Amino acid sequence: MLKSIKVGDYMTRHLVTFRSDMDLFTAINRLLEHNISGAPVVDSQGHLIGLLSEGDCLRGILAGAYHEEVGGNVSAYMAREVETVTSQTDIIEASERFLRGRRRRLPVVDDGVLVGQISRHDVLRAVKEFALHEQGRSRG
Repeated sequence: MLKSIKVGDYMTRHLVTFRSDMDLFTAINRLLEHNISGAPVVDSQGHLIGLLSEGDCLRGILAGAYHEEVGGNVSAYMAREVETVTSQTDIIEASERFLRGRRRRLPVVDDGVLVGQISRHDVLRAVKEFALHEQGRSRG
C-alpha cells in the first residue's frame, strides 16, 4: 500500500543550502553552479528559516535596479513562510500537497531541523518502484 511508503525513504538528503547572511549574488552563483531553481535557508543549527528561489533572486535584482543599489543578503529576499513535511509523512500526503500548492519540492524537517527535500520526481520514482515490486509479487 502506497501509504506505507514514507518521504524519508525517497527524499534527497544532501542539499545545497544558504545562510540568511549570505550575499544575494553568492546565492545566485550557487543556484547557477548547481543548476537548481531554489534552496533552503538554514541557521547555524540547521533549522529551516526560509527558502530562496530564482524568483526571489529576480525580485532582489529588480528592487536593487530601481533603487540603484543592487545586492543585499539572502534574508532580505527569501520566503519565510515555508510548507514542510516530515520524514514520516507518507507519499500520498506529499502528492496531495504537491497538487494543492503547485510546488515542485518540499523541505523535509524533523524536530525543526532540515533533514532533506522531497520532489515530485522522487514521488514518481517511489510509485514506480512500488508498482514494479507489486507486479513481481503477483507473478511470483
